[in-house]
Amino acid sequence: MSHIIVVADSSRARIFTADSVKSGLQEIETMAHPEGRMHEQDMVSDLPGKDSGKGGAGDHAFQEIVEPKKQEVIEFAKRLAKYLESMRKANKLDDLSIVAAPAFLGVLREQLAAETTKKIVFELDKNLTQHSVEDISSHCFK
Repeated sequence: MSHIIVVADSSRARIFTADSVKSGLQEIETMAHPEGRMHEQDMVSDLPGKDSGKGGAGDHAFQEIVEPKKQEVIEFAKRLAKYLESMRKANKLDDLSIVAAPAFLGVLREQLAAETTKKIVFELDKNLTQHSVEDISSHCFK
């Protein structure tokens, strides 16, 4: 049985496996997304075009504007969700625990496939990406 633990924030995800509480966590993957740490002013984005509207109704954006930093967070969440989905399809994910920074947890939930979401047995909205394996384990196996 494969229990997968994901510890993530907007710039890093650490993926662990644990056969049991006693076996401890084994880190099997680390995903980095340094763009998640960039400041908004350091990012360059093409803003959507605008239509001045001849009827005097004002400017209308052709698409919803997503700030560059938020878009980077979404892209990383998509990448992580795709990885987890591939694990599920390969029968390498029986149970899933997610420990993530509160803002990232919400974005990640939106990106997870329904079948992957069904595998979640534990969630914690806390940023533990910089913590030791022992500390992460103590939060996941109380």
